Amino acid sequence: MKPIKDNLTEIRERITAAAQKCGRDPHTVTLLAVSKTKPVSALEEAIAAGQTRFGENYVQEGVEKIQYFSANQNLEWHFIGPLQSNKSRLVAEHFDWCHTIDRLKIAQRLSDQRPADKAPLNVLIQINISDENSKSGITLAELPALAEQVAVLPNVCLRGLMAIPAPETDPERQSAVFRQMETAFRELQGKYPQADTLSMGMTDDMDAAITCGSTMVRIGTAIFGARNYSVS
Repeated sequence: MKPIKDNLTEIRERITAAAQKCGRDPHTVTLLAVSKTKPVSALEEAIAAGQTRFGENYVQEGVEKIQYFSANQNLEWHFIGPLQSNKSRLVAEHFDWCHTIDRLKIAQRLSDQRPADKAPLNVLIQINISDENSKSGITLAELPALAEQVAVLPNVCLRGLMAIPAPETDPERQSAVFRQMETAFRELQGKYPQADTLSMGMTDDMDAAITCGSTMVRIGTAIFGARNYSVS
């Protein structure tokens, strides 16, 4: 396993190349380092290499890391896993973003539980773009109604959309799915000007995602190596 610093350099170069290939400014694509199950020592290496945005899938693990690095005000913490109602308070109190809004109840709880001394929680609506039973998210048909409900909540800010498409090795098929997300995102922006984030693309499909307008790619294994799923 190469040093995390070298992995980050390679990923940033790949983002730059993919953006330039389709005529985009590489600075319009944010790298979110998915650090779930990784020890704080790995995050320290990434931080030393200039990484400031981290994504966590497990609430308690994420909160522990946020507290460990609480002295570093430059870090930005994204919750990117499925969220149960009984853990919404921890996300509302500690994270900066939540990518996985798929029902009004969760968004309402996050808004109600967001501390008064914190800025509104940035939220993304998760779209189940491949219609997989194993994944969370709503259909594109359900998006307008949920967006309208979330946008008026006082202590969350609707920033855009997130999707985790079904694994696909064919770049053309990858792009076909991502184009649906791009269209939905543009329509959302037309109604909600603050919506500036399209979170899609991981290690295996980030190039296609960037070509189709992704503004945030979520990269874990290519930065930190294989994950240890015994951590929960």
